[in-house]
Amino acid sequence: MATKNYTPINYLLKPPKPLSLPKEAEGVIESGESQRLQEVVEHEVTNQPKSVQIRPETIKLPPGLKKIGLQPISSGSFSGLKNITIPIRDDRVVVGLRAPITSSFRWLATLAVYVLSQAHISLKSVGGKTIRMIKR
Repeated sequence: MATKNYTPINYLLKPPKPLSLPKEAEGVIESGESQRLQEVVEHEVTNQPKSVQIRPETIKLPPGLKKIGLQPISSGSFSGLKNITIPIRDDRVVVGLRAPITSSFRWLATLAVYVLSQAHISLKSVGGKTIRMIKR
């Protein structure tokens, strides 16, 4: 019998990660009129009354604190979410994708699919209902 002239290092190797998630792990969003998607957005400046003043997000530190090495940190206190609205319902999008290419309904449905894909969401028809699937 031959002897092994090496030390096994199998305990150092990490197991490979799975390539995809199983069907049970896919995210499902129920379709509905009241549902709203939100997108992260920087601050939006709207028409504000003259009595409201916009303050800078960073504060001015005294020179003594700057010499010590302190630096101001800006942190936004406003929510960075903006509502995303789709022009038509999800079930109408699926029907519109089957319309003739010369139809404006087809182009509107294609636009809605594009907006959903930017939010990493796809549409699937299951049992006559249209549901939103989160892409991972």
